Amino acid sequence: MFLKKSKNFASYENVSINYLKRRQLQGSTGAFLLWSLGVGAVISGNFYGWNYGLIVGGFWGLTIATFLMAIMYICMVYTLAELSSALPHAGGFYSFTRNAFGPFWGFLCGVIVTVEYVLGTSALVFAMSNYLKPVIPSVPSYVVWVIIYALFTGVCILSLEFSLQVSLFMTLVAIMILGIFYFSMSQSGVFKLELLFNIPPDPGQSAKWLPKGWKGVFAAMPYAIWFYQAIELLPMASEETEDVPRNMPKGLISGILTLILVSIFTLVLNTGVGGGAAAIGKSNIPLAEGLQAYFGKGSTSDFLTTLSLTLGLGASLCSIVYGYGRILFSISRAGYLPRWISVTSKNNIPYRALILCTILGLICVVIVEQGKVVAVDAVILNMTVFAAVISYILVMLSYIKLKLTSPDLPRPYQSPFGIQGAFVATALAVLALIACFYTRDYQPGIWGTVIAIVLAVLYYFVYGRHRLVAQAPEEAAALNKRT
Repeated sequence: MFLKKSKNFASYENVSINYLKRRQLQGSTGAFLLWSLGVGAVISGNFYGWNYGLIVGGFWGLTIATFLMAIMYICMVYTLAELSSALPHAGGFYSFTRNAFGPFWGFLCGVIVTVEYVLGTSALVFAMSNYLKPVIPSVPSYVVWVIIYALFTGVCILSLEFSLQVSLFMTLVAIMILGIFYFSMSQSGVFKLELLFNIPPDPGQSAKWLPKGWKGVFAAMPYAIWFYQAIELLPMASEETEDVPRNMPKGLISGILTLILVSIFTLVLNTGVGGGAAAIGKSNIPLAEGLQAYFGKGSTSDFLTTLSLTLGLGASLCSIVYGYGRILFSISRAGYLPRWISVTSKNNIPYRALILCTILGLICVVIVEQGKVVAVDAVILNMTVFAAVISYILVMLSYIKLKLTSPDLPRPYQSPFGIQGAFVATALAVLALIACFYTRDYQPGIWGTVIAIVLAVLYYFVYGRHRLVAQAPEEAAALNKRT
C-alpha cells in the first residue's frame, strides 16, 4: 500500500483485492424491476404532500408548477440515462459529480443525497405511524417506528431479489389503489369541476385562474416536485443491473412517464372532491377526503384510508431504504466515510450501511416528534426537496462539464436533449431551490439541512479526504480519466 496526492489535495491509498471482494454488489436487475423501484420510490407523493401546493398557488398555480417540474424531470431523466450508461456505479449522483468536479464535490453530492433519503424515510415512517394509530391505538408510536423500520430494512437485508419483488408488489398495489380511486371519483358524481377553484383569492387576483398570482406558481414548486422526487435513485442500482445501457434508460424513462400520467389524475381528481381545493390543500391525508365523500364518514372510509396510505407509503419506503443503503455504501467504499460501513454480507448486501441509515432515520423521527411543529410532513417535504434540488444542480452541471471536457467518454446511450436539456433542468432546479425558502414557517428545517451539509464539509477537510481508496469503482473511473 502507498499514498499519493491527487491534484485535488486528496490522499489515495491502494488497497488489496480482498478489500473490494468484501465490498461488492451483484445482481441482474432488468428494466421492469427498475421501473417498479423508481415508481415505487415516488408513488407516495400521490398520497400526501403534493396538496399543500394548492393553498400557496391554487389549482392552476400548482398545475403550472407541476408542468414545469415535469419538464425538469424529463430532461434530467434522459441525462441520468446517459450518465448511468457511461459511469455505471452504485454511487449514482456521487459518481457523476466526482468524475466531473473532483472528490470534494462528489462527496458533498453523496452526503446531500444521503440526507435527502434519510429524511425522506423518517417522514414516511412518521406518517405511517400516524395513519396506523386508529387501527392500533394502544401501541406506542415509538414501537410502531421501530417495527416499520425493522420490517423494511430487514426486507432489504434479506436479499436483493426479495427486496425488489416486495417493491414490485407494493408498487403495483399502490398504483391499483390509485386507479380504483380515480375511477370511483370520476364515475360516482363525487368529483365536481367547480371545487378545483374554491381557494380564496388574494386582493386583485382571479379566484378561478391564479388566486395567489404568479408568485403562487413559484411557491408551489416544492410541492409539485413531490410528484416525481426520488426516481433519480435508479442509477444507484447500476452495479446490480443487467446490461445497464439497455435497461437503465428503459427503467428511467418508463418510470417518469408513468409518474407524470399518475400525477395528472391525482392533481385533478383528488382536488375536485370533498371540500375541494380549499379543504384538500390543508389535509394531511388528501385521499381520505375523496373516500369520505364516496363512502361517508365512518369505519369503512377510515379502514380504506389506513390501508391505502400504509401500502402507498410502504412502496416508497421499501425503495428509498434500498437507495440510502447504496449511496452510503458507495461513499464509504471509496473511503470518504469509515470503511467498515461498506462491508457487504455473503449475499452481497450492504447491511451495515442499511442499518446505520435506519438508526439515523429513527433519530430523525424522534426529533420530528419532539418538535411538535404544525404540518410536520410539509416541513420535512421542503427539507428533502431542498437537498434534492441541490444534488440535481450538481449533476446537471456535471453532465454539461463532462460533455465539454470528456467528449471521448464512452456513452452507449445518449440523451436526445443533450446539453440544452441539462441546461433547462438546471435552470428549473435553481428556481425550485429558491422556492424552498418562500414559506417562512418551513425555513428552520431547511437551515437544519444546511447545518448538516456544513458539518459534512468540515468532516471532509479534516478527515475524509485523507483516506480515499484508489480502486473504488467511482474513484478509479475518475483517476483513470486523468491519466
